[in-house]
Amino acid sequence: MAGAMLLVSLAARDVSHAPASVVARAKPLENPDGTKPGLVPLTSRPDRGAAVKLIRKVRVGAQGSKRGYTRTRFGVNWADSAKGVPYARNGCRTRDDLLARDGEDLRYRVGSKCVVIAMTLKDPYTGRKIRWVKGDADRVQVDHVVPLSYEWRMGASRWSKAKRVRIANDPLNLIPVYGPANEAKGGAGPASWLPPVRRIRCAYVARFAQVAVKYDLPVTRADKASMLAQCR
Repeated sequence: MAGAMLLVSLAARDVSHAPASVVARAKPLENPDGTKPGLVPLTSRPDRGAAVKLIRKVRVGAQGSKRGYTRTRFGVNWADSAKGVPYARNGCRTRDDLLARDGEDLRYRVGSKCVVIAMTLKDPYTGRKIRWVKGDADRVQVDHVVPLSYEWRMGASRWSKAKRVRIANDPLNLIPVYGPANEAKGGAGPASWLPPVRRIRCAYVARFAQVAVKYDLPVTRADKASMLAQCR
């Protein structure tokens, strides 16, 4: 414990401050490239109807084997090497790009425009307000909305490596969240896991559908039924 406190203390000295900020979060369908932060609940009838319309476009397919899956099949973890997605090749790791997108009151490592070492995050999945420091890194994790292992089982095993690297680093598919919630989700689709906060669930499955449609990735029949049920 003392070592962890020392690490946090040392990290806190080695910071530069970004201006204090309040993040204006976006509805999924108003954020087609994923560069706007957060995830806003869809509560109005028009918004939920638009989400249902999008979900209906998602193809249904059979789930294959996880055989052969490893994280490295989707490139080096948070590599800045993807092509054709926002933030790619900007000199910052993808994780830091996403922390900067969604975090408030950001603090950066001195001399770096990339490395976020402290921030405040409003987690859409649990509703928690998290004061995060890099010394406790796993408390905030960047969730792949459509999990990489799910993608593999639904056809990404046959994709080119370049396409897998794109989806792994596409901000549309990435949301910083409370770490234990992300760990509970694992590689599950919407039929098996949904965010604990019920009011965010339609927005979550709409974001899941956006990614699936963009990459022509099918979902299981059970997952599509669950997605539709959240927005009806």
